[in-house]
Amino acid sequence: LSLTAMADEQASPPTAAGTSEVKVLPAGVLLSVRGQGEYFDSANNLFMPLFRYISRHDIAMTVPVEARVREAAMCFWVAESQHAKVAGNEGAVVVERIPERRVASRGARGSYSRSNYERTRDELLQWVSTQPGIEATGDPYAVFWNGPFTPWFVKRYEVHVPVRPASASR
Repeated sequence: LSLTAMADEQASPPTAAGTSEVKVLPAGVLLSVRGQGEYFDSANNLFMPLFRYISRHDIAMTVPVEARVREAAMCFWVAESQHAKVAGNEGAVVVERIPERRVASRGARGSYSRSNYERTRDELLQWVSTQPGIEATGDPYAVFWNGPFTPWFVKRYEVHVPVRPASASR
C-alpha cells in the first residue's frame, strides 16, 4: 500500500524522475515531529506520532511527506479542507503554519536511503548552480511520495532546496 493510494490530496504535483525544476509550494499547515541526529538516524520513530495525530483527529492523509534531513524532522502537509480538524500541538507533534514556498526540485525513483538522498541532493545543487535566475536560500530536504510497503524500485521521491531570484550583484 502506498501513501499515494491512502492519500486524499497532494500538496503539489510531483517532479518527474530525472528532472529538475523550480516550483511553488502552497501556503498551508504542516504537522511535524523532530528526532535526534539526522533524519536517516531517526526516521523509524517519526512516522507513528504523526499518524496517531491524524488518526485521532480524523485528518485525511496527504502526500508528499517532507523529511528535513539536518533537523531529523518528518512533516505531514494538511489539506486546506482539513485545517479545522487541526487541534494544535500535541505531544511530539508541532503545528506549523507556513507561507508559500519557492523551491528547486529534483525528482527520482528508488529507496528512501541516505545514499539516494545525497546523490539526488548533489544533482539538484549542481543544477541550481547552473541556473542564472535563482540561488539557494536554505537546507535541502527530502520529499517522499510512497509508503513503507511500496517496493523500493517503484518509490518516488524528490529533493527540494528553497530558492529565490538571484541577486544582481552576482
